[in-house]
Amino acid sequence: MAVGAVFSVAGAAAQITVNEPIPPIAHINVDAGAVRSAIPRTIFGTFLEPIGNSTYNGLWAELLQNPSFEAGLWSPQMQNRMMREDPELVRSSNLALPLPWEPLDARQGNRYEIHYGDAANSWQSLRVFALPGEATGIRQKVYLPVQRTRSYVGSFYARHLSGATEVTLELRPHDQPEMLAGEKVQVTATGWTRYTFKLDLPDGKLKPLEPADFVVQLAGDERIELDEFSLMPADAIDGLDPDVVKLAQEMKTPLVRFGGNFTSSYHWRDGIGPRDKRVNMLNNSWGIPEYNTFGTDEFLEFCRRIGAQPQIAVNMGSGTPEEAADWVRYVDRHWTPHSGLLWELGNELWGNWNLGYPAHSELAARTAVFSKAIRAVDPAARLIATGADMDGFSEWNGIQLTDPPGTFNYLSTHFVVGTGDVLLKDATPDFVDEASFALPVEVERKLRQAQDQIDRVPGYSGKVHLAFTEWLWTGGRPEAPLFLNTGGAITTGAFLNMLIRNSEIVPISDMTGIMDFAGIWKVKGQVFATPAYYVFKMYSSADAARLVDVTADSGRYSVAQGVKRFPSIDNVPYLDVVAATNQDGSRLTLFCVNRSLGTDISARIQLDHFAAAPTADVHVLSSASLTDRNDETAPTRVTPADSVEQIPTSGWTHIFPHASVTVISIDRR
Repeated sequence: MAVGAVFSVAGAAAQITVNEPIPPIAHINVDAGAVRSAIPRTIFGTFLEPIGNSTYNGLWAELLQNPSFEAGLWSPQMQNRMMREDPELVRSSNLALPLPWEPLDARQGNRYEIHYGDAANSWQSLRVFALPGEATGIRQKVYLPVQRTRSYVGSFYARHLSGATEVTLELRPHDQPEMLAGEKVQVTATGWTRYTFKLDLPDGKLKPLEPADFVVQLAGDERIELDEFSLMPADAIDGLDPDVVKLAQEMKTPLVRFGGNFTSSYHWRDGIGPRDKRVNMLNNSWGIPEYNTFGTDEFLEFCRRIGAQPQIAVNMGSGTPEEAADWVRYVDRHWTPHSGLLWELGNELWGNWNLGYPAHSELAARTAVFSKAIRAVDPAARLIATGADMDGFSEWNGIQLTDPPGTFNYLSTHFVVGTGDVLLKDATPDFVDEASFALPVEVERKLRQAQDQIDRVPGYSGKVHLAFTEWLWTGGRPEAPLFLNTGGAITTGAFLNMLIRNSEIVPISDMTGIMDFAGIWKVKGQVFATPAYYVFKMYSSADAARLVDVTADSGRYSVAQGVKRFPSIDNVPYLDVVAATNQDGSRLTLFCVNRSLGTDISARIQLDHFAAAPTADVHVLSSASLTDRNDETAPTRVTPADSVEQIPTSGWTHIFPHASVTVISIDRR
């Protein structure tokens, strides 16, 4: 937006009002000697929930879906979506093959039978009847990470029924008969037996992003019963995708929250014990499979590998206090130190989409009984009670605050917002962008009000704070700031600035999420990160431990009829600046967000009580369009630009590109 511009509609007040225009030269004044508060690392937490492809088909390296041939793993809506996207699956359903398995040769007709009640895993197994003289079997389309490895290992359960005993496991180009890799296994046992295999692809035979078929082929007159397959890249790290682990490590997140809507129907015991014996079931919240192969032990291992602490939400929907206490006991035995972890008492219990959500009359008592059960196991456990979102927190949080002091340490809040959902009719993309960029300003004001409500309760002041355990920009229209695009990354930078400024009252925060959404993605075997991921990494990697005073006179604007959650927001700074030093004061970092859509802001930077070294490290994220995004075909389209900038001894002017996030780090001379 040009300096001084105003958006308006006929018969209505201006929608974007420039209160103070951007000056020709802005001024940033940093007083490194005026320390305001410590910045806890825990504001850079992240969030993991089995939704979409975050866990299965994502962090978890397993390449096959529905490996145990179960029914009911997808909701009808999701099944319809699968068959719309892949019409070949319709014929599988007609032949009684569980989705997404397909017949090797559909022309053979009915050669398959679901068998119930005596499976190697869960409830169903699949009997296959070979047709003598023809290739008979099953297949599943997979995307292999051939850009990283050509070796794949697998296993399956089988029992011989009659006829020949040879089973061939193959990888083929999708819908092609050519065998790229194969191994023959003799299945002779008449009881359930586990068999293993290894498939090595020749170099150059399959390109990245190109689909392949995993094929199970029988011989001659063979009849066999199959169950519980697995196909993993040979370089998987205890079942985890190594590309995902690497990007997650580079985020330097100190916390990973294991929670979300699935929490209210998740029973942790389903996800422990031998992986190939864990029951496959429907994820009630999201209509997708929950294989339970990624459970508590796997989550803790992931946390260990990326250097993060676990933060776990317990089931306060269909679960019991005893179940929650047993989970705390189990985790404390399997994690070091053996106590004092963060435990969240439910998730969004105010929402009727969460199974078994409490009535208002039940809320405080239910929170108290779960708290008591957990504290009996681990008195040092830090408890996060379910709080409400910042656009309507007073009544709900007030109920939680009727519990005795000491019941919990934090009240949670979430902000998952459709940035394209604005009140203004026929809103331009520029209006939507500026309204979205302003959201953290109003969230900050509401957080202060929420903390004030807590502090007014006797026994709570100074002892209970807020935990921002989910935040995300969901777009809602193609041009809106979204967790996948550069516009969403700019909003992420502004939100992180807000969190740093308010970390004294919001010491815990979890960006949605470490997988999918604003974090790491895997599509067709290719792992990549969003622009918001890189902004998060710019912040979390900075050596910032102490918030110091900073002012910036860069101009301000106000929003009316903006995003429905917060349509009116006053006095939004065009250049949002936060300053922090490291623990010993030897390094100063400036976190800067330029909200202006069309103006590069030149700013004179004055550093007090800090003698700067001759150069500064500068990291900038911006792109040609706010709708730019990374994807499997262009995984690094939007990434930060890194440079070293000279700092003159007589005054320093830096230019902040329009619609950008900049992190500047300076050592003390």
